[in-house]
Amino acid sequence: MTYRKVNYEEVEEVSSAMHFLSDPLETEQVGVTVARCDPGWNSKPHDHTDNDHEEVYVLIEGAATVVVDDDPVAMEAGDALWLPPESTRQIRNGDRESAFVLVSAPSIADEDGDEEWSLSGFAG
Repeated sequence: MTYRKVNYEEVEEVSSAMHFLSDPLETEQVGVTVARCDPGWNSKPHDHTDNDHEEVYVLIEGAATVVVDDDPVAMEAGDALWLPPESTRQIRNGDRESAFVLVSAPSIADEDGDEEWSLSGFAG
């Protein structure tokens, strides 16, 4: 088969909002998560220093704030936000439901002169 398909609503929800799609899609180089955030929902502050993942948060529905290194970034539907691995990030949802697509990928490591994906600790 040359493709894999999954409906995020059929993937077990984690932390009351997150649907991690990398495992059911069997991705190797990219992590994809759908976050359907209830009113007042907050994610845990975290970074990706340990696995060197950059992320892009795309807000596809509603409005929310993403706190990046203590700097609140207001987001509305259609906004995309790039985050480097070392930045602490937290989604803080307002008084209405919002929905994000979160995309993460490991940095490309240059080991022994060969560029390859560094997948160690890939969390998706």
